[in-house]
Amino acid sequence: MAEDKYVRMAHAIYDHVGGPQNIVKLIHCTTRVRLTIRDESIVAIDDLKAIDGVLGVVQEDTLQIVVGPGAVDKVAAEMLKAVGVGLGEPFPAPKAVARSSQSTHLTNKEKVEAKAKQVHTARRAKIKQSSMRKFASAISSIFVPLIPVFIGAGLISGIAAILSNLMVAGNISHNWTDFINILRVISNGLFSYLVIYVGINSATVFGATAGLGGVIGAVTLLTGIAPGTPIQNSFNGQALSAGQGGIIGVIFAVWVLSIVEKWLHQVMPDAIDSILTPLITLFVMGVFTIYLVMPIAGSISTGLISGIEWLLAIGGGFSGFILGAFFLPLVMTGLHQLLLPIHVEMINKLGFTPLLPIFAMAGAGQVGAAFALWLRCRNNKELTSLIKGALPVGMLGIGEPLMYGVTLPLGRPFITACLGGGIGGAVIGGFGHIGAMTIGLSGAALIPLITDGHWLGYVIGLLAAYAGGFIVTYFFGVPKDAMVAKDKAGNLS
Repeated sequence: MAEDKYVRMAHAIYDHVGGPQNIVKLIHCTTRVRLTIRDESIVAIDDLKAIDGVLGVVQEDTLQIVVGPGAVDKVAAEMLKAVGVGLGEPFPAPKAVARSSQSTHLTNKEKVEAKAKQVHTARRAKIKQSSMRKFASAISSIFVPLIPVFIGAGLISGIAAILSNLMVAGNISHNWTDFINILRVISNGLFSYLVIYVGINSATVFGATAGLGGVIGAVTLLTGIAPGTPIQNSFNGQALSAGQGGIIGVIFAVWVLSIVEKWLHQVMPDAIDSILTPLITLFVMGVFTIYLVMPIAGSISTGLISGIEWLLAIGGGFSGFILGAFFLPLVMTGLHQLLLPIHVEMINKLGFTPLLPIFAMAGAGQVGAAFALWLRCRNNKELTSLIKGALPVGMLGIGEPLMYGVTLPLGRPFITACLGGGIGGAVIGGFGHIGAMTIGLSGAALIPLITDGHWLGYVIGLLAAYAGGFIVTYFFGVPKDAMVAKDKAGNLS
């Protein structure tokens, strides 16, 4: 079978480059599998050249194995499948020998990070990899690379808004107009073309060609369609609007694209694979996206956002409490990643996400719980050193060290921290209209990104979560054994 040929080639390449453990990452172009090698001295170049199907080997900054158009996609896919990584993702590193001498000179921050990683790894190993969790992992892989861009563009947009308000109020002159416009152009470089970036990342995650995914994202922008001759919605006859369906539609369309492209690679002869596969894929998926995905995903997206707005408006403080209290358990399962496209879609449609400030209260509840533990368990030097290492980043919204290093291993403090997050969430929900203009930040770091001047309400919610987490933990959440005096090595003193 043709499939066996590419499996055989993939394993033969691994055999002659020192195995997957000698590879840092794998990418490919139209004809070559490109490998970043750890130790080039153990690569058998002559044996690689002798593999049936290999047309040549080139040694530059990467080891390039020429297998030809069409075949390169299939060989690379088999190599990646055998290791369980994606295109361009790092291969598992060889296990390093631990040095016990290093553990005695760790800072408080390093200790809590090591403890958090240990607990997190142990719990993740026990969680069954359901289809839902795999989907959440894929969503995470799509959006996590964009988070630094969201932060940067969001901050620039916030600065532009502040300067614009100052100019309107007469506090600064109109000479700032050009500078403000430049800031807006920079921030809009992300938000105006977000569907393209999401399409590219989605294609990479789903194993499709990145450029094809980007084009499908661009298709939803309906570039070149004149206002007088719009494309009609295939279900209700109304004009399709640019961006209809949003990123939710793009992710779904690119997922379908990945299936179509992979199938075409399997059935298409190698000689014409690199020409006809992208042609057919783009045409079929372009039509599919315009006439099916955009109308359906547009309705789903609009309904989802309207439903969330209704829930927060009707439920108020109660809805805020539930969302704030249950966010940390959601983080434990990894399913919180499913919220990323919802946040982004709300930012696209509304200009802000009202969910992020509420969810940020979960981390604030942990901060309050940590302060209570520090006070009640001050004789436990091991625990207090972990808390001191985790608190600074916890206040800035990075909650994993506190959760996996302090509250979760102790049990009860995790529950009381969740209740503190619920209290903060109730305050945010009670105020209403508090939203964040971007994702990626939390805690005190989110204050500059709160929209429409509602930052004071967010700060009050943050303080309420701190206080709630502290009080509930101080009186009900401190295990007796945690208060036993221990030194930094964990020994009773």
